[in-house]
Amino acid sequence: MTGIVSVYATFGTDEEARRIGVQVVGERLAACVNVLGACHSIYRWQGKVEEAGEVAALFKTAARNAEALVARIGELHGYDTPGAVVWPIADASEAYADWVLQSTR
Repeated sequence: MTGIVSVYATFGTDEEARRIGVQVVGERLAACVNVLGACHSIYRWQGKVEEAGEVAALFKTAARNAEALVARIGELHGYDTPGAVVWPIADASEAYADWVLQSTR
């Protein structure tokens, strides 16, 4: 394993995704955030099937920071129950993994 992970999260707006991205990179909880753009979400909420436009983002961080990053996204997020999930990265170039690790110290 590389020691790095991606955290996938969705947001209500592009502005919110960017604002939170800037915040967590500034706090060194993430090395990089890719705001991927609009997506269409279908989900169950309060007993009903709902649909909404959202904005997806990928946060790159050290595995040691994943729990703190997910918690911080939750603190800054506008949703009652923000979805932020950790995806392990099994392989990456050594230079990239080193950059992520150094950028999140």
